[in-house]
Amino acid sequence: MKNIVVVGTQWGDEGKGKVVDLIAPHFDIVARYQGGHNAGHTVIVRGEKFVLHLLPSGIVHAGKSCVIGNGVVIDPTALLSEMDELAARGIDFTGRLHISNRAHIILPHHLALERTSEQRRGIRQVGTTLRGIGPAYEDKIGRRGLRAGDLLHPERLKRQLEEIIGEANDILQMRGAEPIALAATVDDLLGKASRIAPFVTDTALWLNREMSAGKSILFEGAQGTMLDIDHGTYPYVTSSSGTAGGATVGTGVPPTAITGVLGIMKAYTTRVGSGPFPTELTNATGERLRARGHEYGASTGRPRRCGWFDGVVARYARMINGLTTVALMKLDVLDDFETIDICTGYRLHGEVLDAIPHDAEDLEAVEPIYETLPGWQSSTVGLTDFAQLPTNARRYIARLEALVGCDIGLVSTGPDRHDTILRADSQLAGWLT
Repeated sequence: MKNIVVVGTQWGDEGKGKVVDLIAPHFDIVARYQGGHNAGHTVIVRGEKFVLHLLPSGIVHAGKSCVIGNGVVIDPTALLSEMDELAARGIDFTGRLHISNRAHIILPHHLALERTSEQRRGIRQVGTTLRGIGPAYEDKIGRRGLRAGDLLHPERLKRQLEEIIGEANDILQMRGAEPIALAATVDDLLGKASRIAPFVTDTALWLNREMSAGKSILFEGAQGTMLDIDHGTYPYVTSSSGTAGGATVGTGVPPTAITGVLGIMKAYTTRVGSGPFPTELTNATGERLRARGHEYGASTGRPRRCGWFDGVVARYARMINGLTTVALMKLDVLDDFETIDICTGYRLHGEVLDAIPHDAEDLEAVEPIYETLPGWQSSTVGLTDFAQLPTNARRYIARLEALVGCDIGLVSTGPDRHDTILRADSQLAGWLT
């Protein structure tokens, strides 16, 4: 039995959607374990583009069961919109989609609270997507949240909403914001609940039973290691556990059932939103990376900040997640660069660091230490054989492996699922046989 976690190792947007889509046929179940519809996983199948926000990337594969785990927060409007869009494009997920009865629900006041909170921060804004994700997790931890299982009980739901929205409106009033209309919220949610209810179940119980029957699971995370609430660049982080450990908490599958962790890394680095980013390039080179990599958020369309590969971040991600192997994405973006820099360490107040400072202000202040490698200035687009890569491209990959301390089992050479090199001698290839 194989149960593999796919995890982002940078600041998200590494290309997890393509990898999950590519390897999902080798698993029975794909389970999303954290985050909300602030995540955007792009999948391109035979030239057709799918952007998924809540549904696991495996949903585009007929016959694959998909789970939205208890660690996810769900906006009912966003979920139904995504389901309707996929249905209109011929994706039938009847009997394949399972939503945890313990997953928390995003409500209108969460969006209003997040908007006012960011406004109050001024220049120290976190740079969230303003989709209510953080406040929904706050209510979860504050033990006042509404869960998907509550959608099955209309009368109980009404009572809960009255209490929850009443408390939220007190806060909104203090901040000078418009209150949330209780009656309209109740009516709207009850209407959506009737459509979502058939998919709601105890997914922890279901997943464990499926494993006992010999089924394999691919766990899909959102965002990335450096946005993890505990291990990321706090406070410029998301509100959930996007590292590999979140897979067990966010689905109810025990840690002993996980057999491997696949880390997803770009061949360079990007970040969306505010916060420290040591290798960021605010010059023409950064613009060149953004243009060649089409670096705009799948969920928001925001331009991504771009920089060279950060080996310090990559080593940290390997340690925190216990990476078994790595998928290196967007190698082709670097095809026309004469030279390519790699960050191997940081310098802070004259001291050389090989680890990440815990404090965001210190991380803002670090000076990256670079080594420069020659580029290959030859197209790698669409290559599927490692031996076909230019010599300098193979040397670049070997250097990254040495820096990270983990083998690179997959190299992406384009956006389509077929634009991929799977190294036959890798751990990843072993999982897929």
